[in-house]
Amino acid sequence: MLLASEASHADGTPPLAAPTAIPKFERHDEFFLSLKRRVDQYFQNTHQSPRDCWQMYVKTAVILTWFASSYAFLVIGPVSWWTVAPACASLGLAMSAIGFSIQHDGSHRGYSRFSIINRMAAWSLDMLGGSSYYWARKHNVIHHTYPNITGHDDDIELGILGRLSPHQRYLSFHRLQHFYLWFLYGFIAIKWQFYDDFRDLLRGRIGVHSVVRPKGQELAIFLIGKVFFIVMGFVVPMMLHPWWQVLAVYMGVSFFQGVMLSIVFQMAHCVEEAAFPMPESDTGRMVSSFAIHQIETTVDFAPNNLLLSWFVGGLNYQIEHHLFPQVCHIHYRAISPLVRETCQEFGIRYNVHPSFMSGLASHYRWLRRLALAEGHQPGSMPV
Repeated sequence: MLLASEASHADGTPPLAAPTAIPKFERHDEFFLSLKRRVDQYFQNTHQSPRDCWQMYVKTAVILTWFASSYAFLVIGPVSWWTVAPACASLGLAMSAIGFSIQHDGSHRGYSRFSIINRMAAWSLDMLGGSSYYWARKHNVIHHTYPNITGHDDDIELGILGRLSPHQRYLSFHRLQHFYLWFLYGFIAIKWQFYDDFRDLLRGRIGVHSVVRPKGQELAIFLIGKVFFIVMGFVVPMMLHPWWQVLAVYMGVSFFQGVMLSIVFQMAHCVEEAAFPMPESDTGRMVSSFAIHQIETTVDFAPNNLLLSWFVGGLNYQIEHHLFPQVCHIHYRAISPLVRETCQEFGIRYNVHPSFMSGLASHYRWLRRLALAEGHQPGSMPV
């Protein structure tokens, strides 16, 4: 059976302590039950498995080879700006591809039907200096349960640096956010590696959501991953190169990675077509059902760009991913027409940008709209 992302955490992640006025959804409406029957029928008719796709294993080998080759070239290759700069871009993009495809599917249990394979795929994030433990809770549970709900979806929280939701506080310097946020996106990977994970570990929560701290094996993986990243990212290169060159390369690689990761997420949720609903103040209930909420707050982009879809792990089919996160992204292109057809039958708007650039432009316009006075909504606080 195929499962949509649920607050009951079907992916095995421990439940979160409930924050105040936690939004409530109607679960299985007729729309999703109808869609699920069609997707189940697709797998039955094609005799394919939702997971353990041979294409995914081949893709993993290609991406890891790309990553290892780029890393080795930077460590032992010739040192000159015209070789180092493209190598930094290559390594940053390879690390992004690992995150988009390998760790993402593994974390959602969409890589394999075997738990150990999913966990090994998810651990690739620890190899890159992140934390598979906190990613699973921040992304799988919090983001997938409350997408675009201000105060609950931590993925749309930038603190004082900017506004991604019309319900967030407005500060005077936000009027320039559609210019400066693009640069700040480049530092998101560094922030995860050296600040966010340790902050969440010390506080025991992500945003308003309490999270059980990792213990035993999970804590060991957390710490080993951080040490491994520091050794491979800094100690080993410094054996062959001056510290300032190593630091410059790290910043360059991380910047490419951060920009790519940020843009792909923002184009899926923080655009003009995506909704930012809030629960009813008296009951805490959401107007839309859980499945319809996923569609209303999410936008696909560039569905016919096969190369882009390969690189971003099918996350340009973000609607399909939010509805069926435990299905390997290899299937999203085939599932997409079924989702569109069912949305049309039930009168649900299915949002999609035809190209990468059109989605990028929509994100820019959304940032600009929230930078202006008309971007304020009840609940935001102009300063």
